[in-house]
Amino acid sequence: MRVYLPATTTVLRTLVEEGALPGPHTAFAVTSELRRFYELSDADADLEELEYAALLGAARASLRLIDIDPAAARRRVVLAADVPDGAVRAIEDPDTDRGAARVEADIRVQDVASAHIDGADAEDDVRAAVNVVLEADLGSEEAQFVVDQAEGHELAWYARQEMGSALELL
Repeated sequence: MRVYLPATTTVLRTLVEEGALPGPHTAFAVTSELRRFYELSDADADLEELEYAALLGAARASLRLIDIDPAAARRRVVLAADVPDGAVRAIEDPDTDRGAARVEADIRVQDVASAHIDGADAEDDVRAAVNVVLEADLGSEEAQFVVDQAEGHELAWYARQEMGSALELL
């Protein structure tokens, strides 16, 4: 199953240097809750759209991780990884983001299909969003506007083999 793991540049560096991120992990995936939200009944009809929604959920969660990681660059990071279906359990709690899942397995570098990382042009908006993302989660419209500015930046795509080079560019 493809999962989208919210991360930071610090987490990405650990993955590249150590070869794995020990589980468990909170990630995002195409869960039944995400499907219900988008009211799609055909499992294959819009899988790409649903996976993009899961990636965006992970990108937002990355803002929360950056908030608690002062050493991380102010860029969102999402890792797209393939893990065994049995290692993934949907988190079906109304207080969690749609598509949230628990991954009990370690994430090994060879499990990662790609990394998605903000470009340098997003840093100011990400920095501002990190400062207010929790307020946005609690319903502040002003804070949500700031978060929307960061979420308006597209994440750059890097193949697994390019992750080390991407870190060097930071």
